[in-house]
Amino acid sequence: QVHLVESGGGLVQAGGSLRVSCAASGRIFSINAMGWYRQAPGKQREVVAVITSGGSPNYADSVKGRFTISRDNAKNTVYLQMNSLKPEDTAVYYCYADRWSIVKYEYWGQGTQVTVSS
Repeated sequence: QVHLVESGGGLVQAGGSLRVSCAASGRIFSINAMGWYRQAPGKQREVVAVITSGGSPNYADSVKGRFTISRDNAKNTVYLQMNSLKPEDTAVYYCYADRWSIVKYEYWGQGTQVTVSS
């Protein structure tokens, strides 16, 4: 119903920047919030940033001031600009979206690997 495809992951040195993108298709007009989660090796998946349909962002404390989430509703795409990357940011980054009808539905992308080297 909603399909999410991520792109832009890769390898970057500490202090560098990377931007990941997520394009949504399907029942896109019903999408409410979109965001990014990440899962590092041996750790649980955690929220990185979420942006509402109205454009209000929320960030994990660990990325505040370094990451910026944005969305382009015309392109049905959400972005995560990652600056001043640290090795601790290394993880698989997953795109997230939800929509509401009678109940809340959640959707996930397949993930894209981001590796930050020292």
